[in-house]
Amino acid sequence: MATAKNTICLWYDTDAEAAASFYAETFPDSWVGAVTRAPGGYPSGKTGDVLTVAFTVSGIPCLGLNGGPAFKHNEAFSFQIATDDQQETDRYWNAIVGNGGQESACGWCKDKWGVNWQITPRVLIEALDAGGDEARRAFAAMMEMTKIDVAAIEAARRG
Repeated sequence: MATAKNTICLWYDTDAEAAASFYAETFPDSWVGAVTRAPGGYPSGKTGDVLTVAFTVSGIPCLGLNGGPAFKHNEAFSFQIATDDQQETDRYWNAIVGNGGQESACGWCKDKWGVNWQITPRVLIEALDAGGDEARRAFAAMMEMTKIDVAAIEAARRG
């Protein structure tokens, strides 16, 4: 497989391979590719340790780098996963939060490695894109939620 021209690189302490495997098991159009082992020692590892893991999350090419504890993920970066209904929203949310992750607000959650996810039903995106009163009502409803409630967003859209 050819290397993508642009790849998102995510820094992990030592768990890039476990994270990539979890993402591949959780999201469609996701898989783990090449695992590269360190050819020599480096500040947070030794020869033979997993250095990088190529993986794809919902069609987006990524590279997990086991760089040690120097840098942590934060909310400045997140994956946004658009969902079609409450069942899909619940499935992704529960997979992330139920695997050592944390709930946040407005459809955001964090996986156990610290990567942030926005689990966003399309109905919310469409309501916000509509603008006007519909967008204001949907936005106000969203601001009161952790995991997005599709039925509540649909009700807010209708007024």
